[in-house]
Amino acid sequence: MSLQFLSPVLMVSLFGLTCFPLHSIAEEGVIVDGAGYTLHDAESIKGHDEQHLSKDPVCDSSRKPKILSVEPDEAKPGHTITIKGEHFGTRDCFRGVAFSAAGHTQIDYKFVNDTTIEATVPDVRPGMSFIDVVAGGGTARSKAFLVQAQ
Repeated sequence: MSLQFLSPVLMVSLFGLTCFPLHSIAEEGVIVDGAGYTLHDAESIKGHDEQHLSKDPVCDSSRKPKILSVEPDEAKPGHTITIKGEHFGTRDCFRGVAFSAAGHTQIDYKFVNDTTIEATVPDVRPGMSFIDVVAGGGTARSKAFLVQAQ
């Protein structure tokens, strides 16, 4: 594409942005495809009105979780393990625990605090598995964990 052609296209584009500001495209309270409820206020996970928004938990998405240890590092299905780490967040912001060997199976867990989670080893075939914790700041993966035979 030549520079002579690109210059007028750029000028028209800039003119369009100055004449039609973005706030006129989506007013507050309007559902905009791909953006959720409004472009101006935060969307509540419990609803969109002010009362629900004020009760929402404040999750710190900048604090990426990290697993430091899994104790014990091998266990049988049904046994409880302790996952130690950092930045697991709050009970309201913590999303869950997953075992790679269990696929989409729901894992029973107990949120203890920002650094400790207790989880039940799922009923899966014996072998190596990874453990993931999903928190407000993202996902952390453990070193390999051995699921023992029953």
